[in-house]
Parts: sequence; structure tokens; C-alpha cells
Amino acid sequence: MSILTKDRSFYKTMFTIALPVALQQLISLAVLMLDNVMVGSLGDISLSAVSQANQVTVFFTFFVRGISGGAALLISQYWGKKDTGRIKQIFAMTFITTVILAGSVTLSVFFFPDLVVKFFSNNTDILSEATSYIKIACFSYILFAVSDTFIAMLRCVEIVKITFIVSIISFFTNLGGNYILIFGKLGLPAMGVRGAALATVIARGTELIIVMLFFFKGQKKLSVRVKDLFYAEKPMWKDFFRYGIPVIVGDVQWGLVGVVKAVIIGRLTVEMMAAVSITDVVMQLGLIFANGLAAGACVIIGKTVGVNDFAKTKEYSRSIEIIFAAVGIIMGLLVFTLRAFPVSLYSNISQQTKDLAMQLLAIGAVSLIGTSYHMACFTGINRGAGDSRFVFLVDMICGWLVVVPLSALAAAGYLNEWHPLFTLPLVYLCTRIDQCFKWIIALIRLRGNRWIRNVTRD
Repeated sequence: MSILTKDRSFYKTMFTIALPVALQQLISLAVLMLDNVMVGSLGDISLSAVSQANQVTVFFTFFVRGISGGAALLISQYWGKKDTGRIKQIFAMTFITTVILAGSVTLSVFFFPDLVVKFFSNNTDILSEATSYIKIACFSYILFAVSDTFIAMLRCVEIVKITFIVSIISFFTNLGGNYILIFGKLGLPAMGVRGAALATVIARGTELIIVMLFFFKGQKKLSVRVKDLFYAEKPMWKDFFRYGIPVIVGDVQWGLVGVVKAVIIGRLTVEMMAAVSITDVVMQLGLIFANGLAAGACVIIGKTVGVNDFAKTKEYSRSIEIIFAAVGIIMGLLVFTLRAFPVSLYSNISQQTKDLAMQLLAIGAVSLIGTSYHMACFTGINRGAGDSRFVFLVDMICGWLVVVPLSALAAAGYLNEWHPLFTLPLVYLCTRIDQCFKWIIALIRLRGNRWIRNVTRD
């Protein structure tokens, strides 16, 4: 038996989806890094403030990705059956859910910014900067939510070219907006962190316009009218909640774990907050190919399960797992070897912050190997095969019974000086400790057959 499948259509579909997604994430991270570098030129306080305020954005993104992930589970399997009628209904349910959620979060953050920001940090200097940033940035939430969800759903029916186009335009829009608004160019006043927030809103608005024009006028695989986004049959709503809720709740609860970790880090030093901000961007960069491959895996596995070709499902799964593991090893080595370069881009931060970021990146690089494998398996293979409840249980147990308690204990030990062992790098290691063993769980789960579930209706 060949270790890797010899089916050429597998590789064609996999990389046709994976590469545009990886490029999109690469460009998005380039935007985020440029944001960080430009804001970082204003000093440690500004960088820490934007980093902490953006924890709201990160948590909100988990909500959005959870909704689109639940939709992807259903769409990919119906796409295998070529049931476009039900696919359009899933688009409608996802659109309605996303708009309601995003609108509620935007209003809450706009009217109660102080309350939101105080949750993440008690540093008064950081609070002032973070509040001024988030009151503007919150208007990007609903724009991002709709465009990102639609891009994710189009990907499930193998429409991917819009992904790269939107990313390129967003990159230059955000870059130009940051330069003009943060530093006050072209006769405009220098707005600092508020300029960074406004540039983000403008970029997200541009993205949404392009995605909507393409969805209704550009793509030809699905004939969709505006009124179609408001219609779905009751049985489909039932399926959406039955199979999509574990994905949504799973992503949201993992987002909550991220919020708690941010709260813990926000109680430490300014240098730690700034170093984690730098590290997080680089770590996301290390996962771009795994994320792209996971998106491709979800579609490929979902299509085979949708037509009940379970032998092909397992054959493809084995190949995908090997690819994931190889990508994890390569990216882990690259991050570890080249970590000094991204840190050097932050010219105006303290040397203490730079040294700490180097240590955190070394820890992150090692954990990246396991992350690339298990994350891609869980969000790609397992979700595409309808195994979302298992993924939810694993994330919940690891997050709340392992990561959060150990991170809080390590932070308390550092703040109270219990022992020299309790250091800032140890706190960061505890926030990622689950990444060192979840790959074993993913490996064991995929050895049986219980993860394969057809969730479509005839």
C-alpha cells in the first residue's frame, strides 16, 4: 500500500484550495505585522495597548470562524452530492447568524469600550490608548464577519480566486491607510493608534464591497439573488444547529481560553505584553500553510463522505496527515532559525522586550510542530468528516483543565516570586502546553472509523 495517494485529483483539489488560502493568510499577516511595526514605532505602550485591544478582535474572529466552520462541514458534504439548493440555504443561515452576532458585538464594544478594555489590562496608560483604538476598530467587525464568512463558504465549493484578490487589495489599502493616518501624511493630522483603527475599518469595508460584487455578479457556480440570503427551510436550520453548533461552541470556547490567557498576560509586565504581540504574529505566520491545507482537507474529505466513499476518505486522510506533519517540522525549524529577523523590525521597543520575544519564539517554534499536525487534522479532516463534537470535547478539556490552570499558576508564581523557576517564558510555555500533546490525540482518533459521519439529507 502506498503511503501517499496516487490520485492526481486529490493533489489538484488540495493545492488549488490550499495555496490561495495560504497566500491570503500570508498577506493578512503581513498587514498585521505592518500594523504592529508601525504602531510599535510609537513605543511599547502603544504596541501593548493595540495588542490588548485586539484580543477582542481575536475572540470575535473565533466566533466568525466557528460559524463558517460549521457551515463548511455541511457545505463540503453537500458539494460532494452537488446539491446546490441546500448549499444556498446554508449560505443564508450563515449570513443571518453572522450579521446578528457581529452587529451585537459592535454595539456592545462601541458603547462600553472602557469595560471591555479593563477586562484585559489594569495598566492605566495602556487603558487610555486601547480605548481610543477600539472605539473606532469595532466598526470593522461586521464588515470583516460578512466578507470572511462568504469567502470561507465559497472555498467549500472550490471557488478560491477571490481569496487572493481580496487579500492583495486589502494589503495595499491597509498599508496606505496606516501610513497616512498613523503618522499624519498628505496634510492630515497624525492620529496614532486611532489612525491604525480607522485604516482597518477602511480596508475591511473595501473587502466587503469586492466580495459582495463577486458573489452576486462574478462567480457562476451558484446562482444566488439577494433574497436567497434570507430563506432556509426549517429542517436545514435544524441540521445547521445540530452539526454546526459543536463547531461554533468549540471555536468560541477556545476563543474564551485565549481571552483568559490574554487576561493573565495583561496582568504581567508591559514588556511581556509587547513580546507576546510580536510572537503571536510570527506564530500565525508559521501556521499559514497548515491553515491552507486544513481548508483544502475539509473540502476533499467532506466531498468523499458526502457520497459515502469511505475507502477514499481514509486513503486521503492518510496522505493529508503525512503532509501536515512534514509542514509542521519545516515551519518549526524556519521559525526557530529565522526568529531574530521579525524581532529586528521593531526598532523603537526596548531591548528587554526584544530579548523576551526571542525566548518566546524559541518555545513557540518547538510547539509549532504539534500544532500544525493536530490543528490541521481537527479543523480539516475531522470537521470535513462530520466529527465536530469530538474536536469540541478535546479543545474544551485541554483548554479549561490544562492550559488555563497551568498558565494562571505560572503567572501567580512569577508575580509572587515563589521560586526562580517561575519566569515569563514559563508562563508562555504553559499557554501553549496543550500543543505539545494534542497531536497524539489526533493521531489515535484517525486510526479508527468513528470519525467518519455523513451529515447530509437525501
